[in-house]
Amino acid sequence: MRTITGVSKSLTQLAAIVAAVSSVHVSAAPTLGVDPLADVVSAMSLQEKIKLVRGTGMEMPQSDEESGPAVGETGKGKVAGAAGNTYAIPRLGIPSIVLADGPAGLRIQPHRKNQPDKTFYATAFPIATLLASTWDLSLVEEVGKSMGEETKEYGVDILLAPGMNIQRYPLGGRNFEYYSEDPLLTGKVAAAMVRGIQSNGVGTSIKHYVANNHEWNRNQLDVKVDEKTLQEIYLKGFEIAVKESQPWTVMSSYNKVNGTYTSESYDLLSKILRQDWGFQGFVMSDWFGGADPMAQIEAGNDLLMPGTDKQEQTLLAAAEAGKLDETALDRSVKAILKIILKTPTFQGYDYSDAPNLKHNAQVARQAAAEGMVLLKNHNHSLPLTPNTKLAIFGNASYQMITGGTGSGDVNEAYSVSLLQGLANQDFLLSEPLNSLYSAYLREETEKRPKPEGFAAFLPQTPIAEMPIAKEAVLQAAEANEVALITLGRTSGEFADRDEANFSLSEAEQALLETVSTVFKAQGKPVIVVLNIGGPIEMVSWRDKVDAILLAWQPGQESGNAIADILDGEVTPSGKLTSSFPVNLHDFPSAKGFPGVVDDPTAKPSSIMGTQPSTVSYTDAGKVGYRYFNAGNKPVAYPFGFGLSYTSFKYSDVKFSKFDGSSSLTIDVTVKNTGKFSGKEVVQVYASSPTSTISANPATLRAFQKTRLLEPGKAETLTFVIPAESLAEYNPDLSTWQVVEGKYKFAIGSSSRQIHKRKTVSLKGVVK
Repeated sequence: MRTITGVSKSLTQLAAIVAAVSSVHVSAAPTLGVDPLADVVSAMSLQEKIKLVRGTGMEMPQSDEESGPAVGETGKGKVAGAAGNTYAIPRLGIPSIVLADGPAGLRIQPHRKNQPDKTFYATAFPIATLLASTWDLSLVEEVGKSMGEETKEYGVDILLAPGMNIQRYPLGGRNFEYYSEDPLLTGKVAAAMVRGIQSNGVGTSIKHYVANNHEWNRNQLDVKVDEKTLQEIYLKGFEIAVKESQPWTVMSSYNKVNGTYTSESYDLLSKILRQDWGFQGFVMSDWFGGADPMAQIEAGNDLLMPGTDKQEQTLLAAAEAGKLDETALDRSVKAILKIILKTPTFQGYDYSDAPNLKHNAQVARQAAAEGMVLLKNHNHSLPLTPNTKLAIFGNASYQMITGGTGSGDVNEAYSVSLLQGLANQDFLLSEPLNSLYSAYLREETEKRPKPEGFAAFLPQTPIAEMPIAKEAVLQAAEANEVALITLGRTSGEFADRDEANFSLSEAEQALLETVSTVFKAQGKPVIVVLNIGGPIEMVSWRDKVDAILLAWQPGQESGNAIADILDGEVTPSGKLTSSFPVNLHDFPSAKGFPGVVDDPTAKPSSIMGTQPSTVSYTDAGKVGYRYFNAGNKPVAYPFGFGLSYTSFKYSDVKFSKFDGSSSLTIDVTVKNTGKFSGKEVVQVYASSPTSTISANPATLRAFQKTRLLEPGKAETLTFVIPAESLAEYNPDLSTWQVVEGKYKFAIGSSSRQIHKRKTVSLKGVVK
């Protein structure tokens, strides 16, 4: 390795410095006691170090037009619409790198003043919850590869994704950005996404670390949670992602955990993340997160985003007064430099501004279809035959919701409506209804004031469901063979859903009642498509309809992907990643959600109007299916549930010997016994000797999805369960332990549809 022994401002010496830094292989250990990065750090002035640990600030454009080329040391404007940049230090060959949202695809502006004749669109992929509902890690990785390709080709170095907080309660505003109520599934899917994105040579930022399960007062919310629950539920997914994919960065969350901002917590950022898990990258704050920049740096939050002058002044004054631990500052600088060395910007990559959007759209379409969940299919109402005459009802049929709002939004070139998708698959659509809905939605949209400023980031109040006369429904029933109703819900950053968003409105209930009554009287089926980002109430109305397809928010190929399912081009194989309750308040987390304001008389502070608040996780580890299954409590649909157009038989389930010193191996043969080709998700659950459960094992331990099986074909899946994956956290000893005793395993197609059970005894305690 070459080392940097001096610094000069001359162009000749600067070129030598850049060449020297370029020769550093960041994963290699320093040789002969020489650390090249340490030499770079030592060559930096105090002001330069502090510049590097703060971002360049946040631009708030008034329109979708921004300047184009990079400006000075800030990098601002290099990629219009990017969320942030780091400072460049030209004399040391350190460039400014670009960070951009987001969880459902690269979030940039499509228009630039300096290139008025060109557009810069990105692919709007399905929301994270839908991707997880595929239970297909290879497919998720392919989506990640496409996201990463767009990231790299648009000149971005780090994609601020994936989001991977636990879906603790259905009303969480950003649940659509997250994967599941289960930490194992969350961690595995996130790791696959990170591997896919980073295979392009760009970075990711897994977020929001940790317990950012609420949008209400998120900047000042103090989450009270016991150590065992924190480790087993809220940290576990992050641990899996870090160990299995090594994301370049981690984003700390806005909230506090047990009284300390996560971005100021040494235990979370240095002890657990780095020492316990072996994280090798740098930590950045969420935008304007935390309160004390000195505490953030000393805790291990290396980069303050988007960066403010006040933070810089505070750090500089503290360092000059000897109050800031400069070794901590140097550690943060070094961590950032290690990642900068890996970036396309540092490598001088000549990005094209022309990613393969056509290919990526096809990936989005495939993923969307594979993640849709068939919840009901009475009398085999689906799939539909070609040229079926459809009566299309519901606002969302005409204005589909492709994704959530906020940082998870994407500026895509187009989105395929449901009507377009159905027409593309040769379904015949009822013109009178189309005209009625189109006119109504156009008029109601024109009445809406255009959101400005901060309001543009918030979910808009939905247009009320169009009232429809019974006579119009009767005419539609006479002219068509099938009724299709789409129910839509949106949510987004900055606000949680309210209970009205969970329940159907009176207009929606009336629509379902009228359409189902009229069409069933003529012996014609009624199909509901759910265009939603999280669970809604279903028990009061599901018996009125014949089939229910949970399409989630499927991205820009929405209409095509839904049509692929409806006509049988794709057999549904998605499974739920969260429980759908009978009643919202059946969740123990309903108690106290989203929290309480510490001082109701205090005035809200900051642009987001937040106040110091507290939420107590009194439900402890009873999150989602763990709670419902423990007492066989009724749910509308259980975790892991999903129907198919075909059927599967499980057989030849074999367990290897297991003494705790090795891994348990489970073989399962799955055969397609139906008439359609299809895929099945096999789920392995197991309880520990300490579990307080009845008939249902408590915890997901492994899962796999079969390949596409033709009728009559079978596949044998092999699951390897390491002993340490059965460990529980012992807060008294601050360690993980595998408890000696009997473990109850279950193989199923959902957490409640179990095909094989076996008790395995484990002797000895494994730490």
